[in-house]
Amino acid sequence: MTDTARDVLITGIGLVSSLGEGIAAHLDLLERGSAPQPVIESERFAPYFVHPLPPIDWSTQIPKKGDQRQMETWQKLGTYAAGLALTDAGIPTDESVRSGVDMIVAAGGGERDTAVDALVMERARQSGGSGAVMNETLANELRPTLFLAQLSNLLAGNISIVHKVTGSSRTFMGEEGAGISAVSVAAARIAAGQSDICLVGAAFAAERKDLILNYEMGGLLLRSDWRSVFARRAPADGLAIGSVGVFLVLESAEHAAARSAPAYAKLTRVAGDRGPRRGEALAARLDDLIKGAPADDGLLVLSGASGIEAPTAVERQVLANTLPQAPVRAYGSLLGHSFEAQFPAGIALAAATLARGTRLPAFDSGEESPALQPARAALVTTVGHLQAEGVCLLEPVGPAGETR
Repeated sequence: MTDTARDVLITGIGLVSSLGEGIAAHLDLLERGSAPQPVIESERFAPYFVHPLPPIDWSTQIPKKGDQRQMETWQKLGTYAAGLALTDAGIPTDESVRSGVDMIVAAGGGERDTAVDALVMERARQSGGSGAVMNETLANELRPTLFLAQLSNLLAGNISIVHKVTGSSRTFMGEEGAGISAVSVAAARIAAGQSDICLVGAAFAAERKDLILNYEMGGLLLRSDWRSVFARRAPADGLAIGSVGVFLVLESAEHAAARSAPAYAKLTRVAGDRGPRRGEALAARLDDLIKGAPADDGLLVLSGASGIEAPTAVERQVLANTLPQAPVRAYGSLLGHSFEAQFPAGIALAAATLARGTRLPAFDSGEESPALQPARAALVTTVGHLQAEGVCLLEPVGPAGETR
């Protein structure tokens, strides 16, 4: 997004992670002193690590029990975070107002019923792999709504039903790349005058044995000993996945001013790319994406690095070469890696940090340098665990805007 006709502001944030609920709670925790501690579940999924959800009263944002029952956790988490963002932005619940709010969601492929999966495998072994037995088990044991719950656009559908957000709707799939594209498209549409206000975000539910199995089969998971993202070195590198729900309300400056809405920050640039990870290709793409960020100690870098050593090492080297004075914070050390939600989660933390004028402590004092002053700008990076790269440059709202 370059040469924008209209400024794009963040006027609402909804964030839920292992650290708690709400953006203020996250910033309060991060400001409490040096080296904030992550919340990690190390026993239930041993030898792997998961950053779990905190206790949540779903009814505060999803009041109807029937709506809750037909959603899997990732949908409830996304719908809940979307409600937090709308409330934070001061969007009235009146349907005539929310019908003008557009929506872009980055979503995964739904959740499985692991109990039925286990039953199918057990009966398949007993029957010698009979297809008839497996089909009968699936027909009798799977609830009909599970098939609908697998549809990625059901998250957007549930947000529309529960929160009455009925403007245009788009859903992107593709792990980290989906989150990058969702924010990029939302910002570009607002900047171009194609949208005035947009709810954009994602959710990822990490406490799932089926997902952990998939990532382990790919050799992607951190195991046995937990360490911060930047301290993971092969062969002891990999992902520690985290449950995150995050939505942002993006709004044109004119639209925000018309309803006297305060803003967290301004999106100056959102860009993404993808391509081969071999040789110098990744470094060249990252270097090109980062161009334009202010190269002084007033810049804070929030890195969405995954903890897989090869791409993480390339990102750190590019940042060190291009932005040597900027303190870098790997927020995956605290939130875990949340795929579709990784990029918008970093943007949420960056925007709130700028709005509060805080100086974030090092998340790992052995790997990250201290910030000498509160950030005057923030750069969020996300390098996908296998593909896709994105950056977002944020600035505080100027004198003409009202900052939170």
